[in-house]
This record gives sequence, structure tokens and C-alpha cells, in this order.
Amino acid sequence: MPEVMFAGPDGRLEGRYHHAKKPNAPVALLLHPHPLHGGTMNNRVVHALYQRFQGMGFSVLRFNFRGVGRSQGRYDGGVGEISDAASALDFLQAVNPNAQSLWVAGYSFGAYVGMQLLMRRPEMGGFVSIAAPASHYDFGFLAPCPCNGLILHGADDELVPEGAVKKLVEKLNTQRGIAIDYRVMAGAGHVFTPDQTAQVVDMTEDHVSSVLNRSRMALAAD
Repeated sequence: MPEVMFAGPDGRLEGRYHHAKKPNAPVALLLHPHPLHGGTMNNRVVHALYQRFQGMGFSVLRFNFRGVGRSQGRYDGGVGEISDAASALDFLQAVNPNAQSLWVAGYSFGAYVGMQLLMRRPEMGGFVSIAAPASHYDFGFLAPCPCNGLILHGADDELVPEGAVKKLVEKLNTQRGIAIDYRVMAGAGHVFTPDQTAQVVDMTEDHVSSVLNRSRMALAAD
């Protein structure tokens, strides 16, 4: 997993990047939890997702938001972090100009940033939002939501009540052409244990693989 440094809006950003061997491979950008609460690109869930997307044949990037690790700058309340994510996507697209699809996966604060990125980059083909902080941030900006995706939440999340996320999912599913794959993990809180992390990445692979397979079948039918 080679280290990379790329230009961000407030200085250089530190990341880890895996380049897929297959030409035109799909691409995934991974976003970590809140910088002020210990979130880094080495978070257990983010690291496990990095390995799983790599195993699925993706080119994949995880990186530290501004002010985290060796990334320059300082925390900016989410606004600057959305710009950081856009710069990370720019880096991915520059290295993978012919990627067959672009995905973003975020955990907690990273899920919020990832959904914001969706609204700014219409070329995104899918998303994975894990423990989305629907009770802490207003997700009303998803109007309309630009694409389908997976929203995964712990039934016993002590920071973000599952009901708040369910309400968001129901609102998104009323939008024309949108079908959210909503999965609730029994017994899981906001911070996942190693065993629960394994379930998270399994569910992610199940969702992503099914979407990619449907796309391949549609192309074959054409």
C-alpha cells in the first residue's frame, strides 16, 4: 500500500493508494471518522474497507483529512474536509481516467462528507455510508439524491439513534429512481468491534458486487 501525498486546498494531504492491475478498474474513495475524535485513515473500519475494495479489484484511496497525521492544514468544521475529499477524488480520477465507475465510502463523519461529495460530483456511481450521523448533521441537501447506495447502521448506536437514519432512508426512498439498500446490524453500536467490522465489509462487498454485476449484465444485454 504505497504512501501518496497529493495537493489539497489547504496544503498537501497524506494517503495510501492501491492501483488495480486490471485496466479501467472501478475506483473507491474512503473517508474516515471525525478528526477531532480520533478519526484517521487507519481507523479499523476504513482500513478493512481498503483491503476489501482492493480484493474486489478496485483502485482505492484512503487519506487523512487536513490536520490529521501528515496532512497539512487544520480542521475546518466539515466545510474544508468536503474540499479535501474533492481533491482526493481529483487525484483518483487523474490516475484512473478511464475508471468504469466511481464509489465513495465513508464512516461516521466520513459518511457525511461522502454524501456531500455525491452532490458535487455527478459522475459518482455509488456510495456506502456507515453510521451516518443523521442526528448531528442536516442531510436535507440530498434533494435529489444523485444515485443509489448502501446505508448501514448499528441497531444500538449510542451516538446516532437508528431511528434518525431510518427516517433519512425513508425520505431518500421516496425520491424518483432512488433505492437505498438499508441494513441494520443487530447489537452494533457506533464503534464496531473486530467481528462487527468483518460484517460491515462483508455487507459492503455484497452490495457493491451486486451493483457491479447488474451493470455488467445490462452492458452485455445492450
